[in-house]
Amino acid sequence: MLKNPSSKYRAFPPVDLPTRQWPNRTLKHAPIWCSVDLRDGNQALAVPMNVSQKLDLFQALVNCGFKQIEVGFPSASNTEFAFNRLLIEKNHIPEDVTIQVLVQAREDLIEKTVQSLIGAKRVIIHLYNSTSPAQRRVVFGKSTKEVKAIAVQGAQWIKDRLHRLKGTDVMLQYSPESFSATEVEFAKEISGAVMDVWQPTPERKMILNLPDTVEVAMPNVYADQIEWICTNIKKRDSLIVSLHTHNDRGTGIAATELGLLAGADRVEGTLFGNGERTGNLDVVAVALNFYMHGIDPKLDLSNLNSLIEIYERCTGMTVPPRQPYAGELVFTAFSGSHQDAIKKGLAEWSTMTSICRTEPVQAIKKGLAERETGAQKFWDVPYLTIDPADIGREYREVIRVNSQSGKGGVAYLLESEFGIALPKDMQREFGPIANDLVDSAAKSLRLS
Repeated sequence: MLKNPSSKYRAFPPVDLPTRQWPNRTLKHAPIWCSVDLRDGNQALAVPMNVSQKLDLFQALVNCGFKQIEVGFPSASNTEFAFNRLLIEKNHIPEDVTIQVLVQAREDLIEKTVQSLIGAKRVIIHLYNSTSPAQRRVVFGKSTKEVKAIAVQGAQWIKDRLHRLKGTDVMLQYSPESFSATEVEFAKEISGAVMDVWQPTPERKMILNLPDTVEVAMPNVYADQIEWICTNIKKRDSLIVSLHTHNDRGTGIAATELGLLAGADRVEGTLFGNGERTGNLDVVAVALNFYMHGIDPKLDLSNLNSLIEIYERCTGMTVPPRQPYAGELVFTAFSGSHQDAIKKGLAEWSTMTSICRTEPVQAIKKGLAERETGAQKFWDVPYLTIDPADIGREYREVIRVNSQSGKGGVAYLLESEFGIALPKDMQREFGPIANDLVDSAAKSLRLS
């Protein structure tokens, strides 16, 4: 590593936005979700999914409640094209689900993409071209004027072919790819030029997707970029502003949440963050972040273990054990003090919920006495942000005993699994005995 990294690297310039409003806002409802597992996630796999695997994952996404699913890049390969046709011709797409397809601003690719959609009921055609200074200089060798012309021509080629999708409800989407590294003024200019071709209205909106294609700055800078566009773009009421973040700096989730505060309406991402380089946005994590704040995420993740099984089988990827919400160990405590706090918190919650079910009058009284007793009518168990049972996890997964554990962990397992309630003095005696046994075995203990 360089002793003076500033000789090679520079910070991304901030956005001039002295009137920013997003820091004072709160999120109150879930965004429109669009899964890109079958396209962006798929293209990041060493061995992309075959048609059968894509169909299995598509059905799992539908079961989760996704209403918009980017199913592929039909001009990229025969498999992608065939998958589109299978979905449409075999009626695999529910009435309330819209399929999305991605295409570059090239006429031959647009032609094949339109062919792949004939007969579909509801589609989003997602046009993109790269706009950042590095892409303009290195990849295309073109000026801003020439890059804008590519986007405008692509938009026109799509518009010219829409008559061939008669009977299909078509929504149009444009992405200035590498938006996060593009000057906001140029992103506004090129997006406005595409809007001039497609002519969106408040009744017939288009999607303007502003991707954090490569994270080049802190997430607050991305939020400033989003708010700047939302404030300065023309015909904002004719747009659905969409986010598509990546995780190069490890802040894809933060960038998405701040981008929603900044005015975005829609989020693209993948299950568990699968994607190129460090991955896409983890939609499951963001949805459950909403859930833990009491907001309906509009996705059904109540059987997360089943979803993980389908995801791993179809993609060949694995969910890391510390992945937020989904990992095997995220609801597991080994530390003695953590175990003791969880044990007491679960006992309090169990008592409160039991009273609410069997003695509603007593529950009201207990609620009134909450200030004096410290008992909580809302979930507030130490170290557990949500109830594992809500996403299909079991309490037996929460506490495991290893050589670092204390008396609380052993006591919890004995009581929850065998109904043996150890007195406190006995907990102090039995805890070290169990720890010594686990230490000698060189592994943790879980009950199954």
